[in-house]
Amino acid sequence: MHKPTHLARALALAALLAPVAWAATPTATMGMSTTPGTTQAAPAATQSALLARALSLADATENQVIEWRRHIHANPELSYEEVNTARYIAEALGQMPGIEIQTGVAKTGIKAVLKGGKPGPVVALRADMDALPVRENADFRFRSQVKAQWRGQETYVSHACGHDTHVAMLLGAAKALSEMRADLPGTVVFLFQPAEELGPGPVPSGAKAMMDAGVLDNPKVDVVMGQHINAQAPSGSLRYRQGAMMASGDAFNITINGKGGHGSSPWTSNTPTLAAAEIVLGLQNIASHRLNPMDPDGPTVVTVGLLQSGNRVNILPDTAEIGGTVRSLSVRGQKIAHDQIRLRAEKIAESYGMTADVRIDTGYEVLKNDPAATAAIVSALKAAAGPDKATEMPPTMGSEDFGSFGSTGVPVVFWNLNASPNGDKPGAPNHSTDFAIDESALRIGTRALTGATIAQLESRQAR
Repeated sequence: MHKPTHLARALALAALLAPVAWAATPTATMGMSTTPGTTQAAPAATQSALLARALSLADATENQVIEWRRHIHANPELSYEEVNTARYIAEALGQMPGIEIQTGVAKTGIKAVLKGGKPGPVVALRADMDALPVRENADFRFRSQVKAQWRGQETYVSHACGHDTHVAMLLGAAKALSEMRADLPGTVVFLFQPAEELGPGPVPSGAKAMMDAGVLDNPKVDVVMGQHINAQAPSGSLRYRQGAMMASGDAFNITINGKGGHGSSPWTSNTPTLAAAEIVLGLQNIASHRLNPMDPDGPTVVTVGLLQSGNRVNILPDTAEIGGTVRSLSVRGQKIAHDQIRLRAEKIAESYGMTADVRIDTGYEVLKNDPAATAAIVSALKAAAGPDKATEMPPTMGSEDFGSFGSTGVPVVFWNLNASPNGDKPGAPNHSTDFAIDESALRIGTRALTGATIAQLESRQAR
């Protein structure tokens, strides 16, 4: 046997001290990774014993989380039609000791409560359940082949926004937390929400419906948290933000009422087409002339996507319709835009001797993360994904109805989970027919939900 050199001894010592890599176990097909995960946990010295245990228990749910995800993915349901999905979730929760389950919340939603063995704050975790009227362009064995009625027509349905993964990861977190319930310093509320995809309109989306149903009472919730998956890169990384993170999403509809006639004699009528054209132009300078571009919360965008009137070239119509959206990262900007849309539509129509009926539906509030509540979980997110794989992100003009949970002043925290099936290259966007994710990232998302819960319980207990 050769005597080891100084270099060999140094290399051996380095190998012993190197962090152990976590590995994803499932074999993947299209829509999931074939490469084992290599995310490293944060150094043990930065973790409480409770957090370290929670992350270990979350890791143990990985195979079950993927099984849950694949079942839900193959059986998608549209907004407020998540009957079988809710039944499946309730059955899974029923296998977890200590969890009290309430079904039929906001029609198809579920509220489940896990009381810890020690007194402390109440943390709520939310996952949305509904799918989209989108045909899935994939060839893996659990792809959706479901059809349903959407606006009077039969259409394919799929989880093109990843809500199947949200449900599965929250079930994984519930299972992990249930197994350590005796040591939990507080209570955890699990919210499985319907109809996030419903959008602005006369029927409220699922978050508002659940708020109206009182899900944040009995027990009184101190903070609500959630996450959203995407196919961005690098897979397995987390992105968070303090303050305004996602824009409000409002829809407006303007109906202009005039008097129709014959195209040969427009002076005998009062057709609304000219008024409609002027209103569209008037709406376009709201952002440039009535909103502060330096608003510290962020910009506001007003967009017209619909302008229609009449059905023949020689018939002057009685009415015209304008429709569009308002997206804003600023509550101030959102209100100014709403007021200006009403004012301009009504006054321009009045100048033509007509009336304008304006309806504005707020479907999604500005999603504004509470700074203190967000800061409390940053170390847990870094422990879940790796010190260099949990980073701050810029705001986005996309919308999510999760913001409704913070509309009454309850602190909220929301983050994104990157899960590109292409590793370090982004995949197809959410809502795309080609949307697919790396299933090995689900372990990171489950760790994030579980770890962030422990961080909130411990930080709020210490206050």
